[in-house]
Amino acid sequence: MAEVVLRVRFTGGGEHIDLTYDEPHIAEVDQVIEHVVTQLAQDSGVLRTRHGDRLVVLYGRGVAALEVTPRGAVL
Repeated sequence: MAEVVLRVRFTGGGEHIDLTYDEPHIAEVDQVIEHVVTQLAQDSGVLRTRHGDRLVVLYGRGVAALEVTPRGAVL
């Protein structure tokens, strides 16, 4: 299972949030990143992510930019 941390910048005010996304069926981080980008590029793209213990559903239409790191905080 590969896990990545996403820093998501939203459309509108430029606010951002760090979210964790994992894909249990994919072992390579590069493949997980490609999956995230592909999902969010679609008009109806949705990802189930985590912020601490909370489930956060991320809709692609509200995302302005995305920074990715394999693990840990985005610096």
